[in-house]
Parts: sequence; structure tokens; C-alpha cells
Amino acid sequence: MIPPTETTRPSKMRYADSDFDRAVEWREDISWLDKQLASQASRVYPIWRHRFLFSDDVTPLTLSPQDAGELAGLERVVLLGIIEGTARFALDISHLSEDLLPATSYDLRDVAMHLSDRVAAMLAFGRGMSVWHQDHLHCGRCGAPTAAERAGHLRRCTNHVCERTHFPRTDPAVITLVIDGERCLLAKRATITIPRFSTVAGFVEPGETLEDAVRREVAEEVGVATGTVLYRASQPWPFPSSLMMGFWARATDPRIMVDGEEISEAAWFTRADIVQGLEAETLILPPEDSISRRLVEDWRNLPEGAIIEGLE
Repeated sequence: MIPPTETTRPSKMRYADSDFDRAVEWREDISWLDKQLASQASRVYPIWRHRFLFSDDVTPLTLSPQDAGELAGLERVVLLGIIEGTARFALDISHLSEDLLPATSYDLRDVAMHLSDRVAAMLAFGRGMSVWHQDHLHCGRCGAPTAAERAGHLRRCTNHVCERTHFPRTDPAVITLVIDGERCLLAKRATITIPRFSTVAGFVEPGETLEDAVRREVAEEVGVATGTVLYRASQPWPFPSSLMMGFWARATDPRIMVDGEEISEAAWFTRADIVQGLEAETLILPPEDSISRRLVEDWRNLPEGAIIEGLE
């Protein structure tokens, strides 16, 4: 039996940083916000159609509030937090044409591994907020336009009869590495053509526990029955707006039957199979910034014959 140790604990997730100060206490302080937006020291990250601008592939472009206001106005600004005493904001400039951008835009996933934990977490937060604002320009109850408040962390319906308040929401999703003795199950999505094999994932349904969601999704997508489910870690995944909750699950019936719709192929892999597949380029693992990759790598790093406490 191997209890949790530095070997068996999950690795730190990209886009997650507990030291990131989200400045919650300042979101309703108008005088403080005005002061920060008047300060040349404050930094603003322009975000264009959910993509950040980069001076190069490792340095996010930041502007002073004055320069950001001249570029696109500050009506769409969102307070992200404070880093080293400096207020950080995101500014949606999606209304600008691409030829007016002052730098190249990148999908956060393409550059995340070059960023510090804190900056990656902050930009992920900003991306999630930009998606939420774009999706909630109108009230879901009455259809009237909404207006941003609380430094961009609330949208209020402008219909005085309704005035419903809308807060940022996150969709809970489970993502699971199924384990059967000395092998794990990896699956290939039907929509991709490269040999990328990943873990099984899906959204939690209303009235469903996380453990039941794991067993249901695994059964639906690959036909494998699972028993014990062990929570590993979670990861914010604002692509567009999910919280991925990662698990290892023990197979009780290893027979595979893919659904043919979401999953086109699935197979059991030993650690040696994974090494050989990577070397032969017949296997591509999930991206390094994903919890899916961490679930696989943490299992691969276990010693042969390990009995995982909680999954025996």
C-alpha cells in the first residue's frame, strides 16, 4: 500500500495559483478603481476575441490605462487582481479589426507553458471573464441588454421591471483516467485525425454527484464499467468556461465498447506501451497544460506494482 506522498500527490495544475490575489475586496470601491485606472503604474492586458496580445511568444503585452483608453476606451475593462502591488486589468478590444491590433494575438493554450504560474492563472481568469461577458450581453430572463458593474464582475439587466443580476458561472466537468492494474485507458476523440489519446471527460448533469458523473461518462464513451473513484485535483479550464475535476477510477469490467460518436478508438496502455508509442510517434498525449496530461503523468510516475490508497 502506498499512501499519498510527493510521488502520488497530483502535480500543480496550469492556470491554478493559490497566491494570485483577485482583489475581491476592491471590486465595489469606486474611488480605488478610479485611482488605479488613473495610475500609469497599473497594467491593462488587451484581449481580442478571447485571445491575448503578446510582444513575443513569452511576454504578454500590457498597456497603461491611458494608452488602453486611447486604443479602445475603458468601458469594457475588468479588474483581474493585484500582482506585486500593481493592479491588473483586462480590456476587451474585440470590436477592433485585426489590422489595428498593436501586437500579435495568441490563444492562451499556445503560450501558457512559457508563462509563470501567477500570470497564467491571471490570464486564464481574464479569458474566462471575456467569454462570460460576451455570452451575457442580454438578460437570460427578459432579453433586455445588460450592463457591467463591480469592476466587470457582475452584469445587471437594464430593464427596470426585471433588473436581474448575472454573475460569472463555471460549468463543472469530470475528467478521468481509468486504471486496470498496471495499465490505463486512453481514448481518441472522433473529431481529430492525429493519434492523440486522452482521458475520458464530460459535463456533470443536474442532480448528479461527481462520482456518478465519472461512472456515467466512462460507460457512455468507452463502455467500461468502473467502481471506486478517487479525486485527484481540479483545474480551471476557461476554454470556454469549465472547472475540470480530475479523477482516477478503477475498472471493474475492462471490456471496451466505444460510442463511435465522441470516441472513435480506445485501448489499454501499460507504461511501456506509452513509452513505445511516444517514441514511434503512434501516440500523442494530451497537451502539457491540461489536467488530462497530469492525470496520465502522475500515474506513469508510480512505481510498478503500487497499490494506490483509496483505489484498491
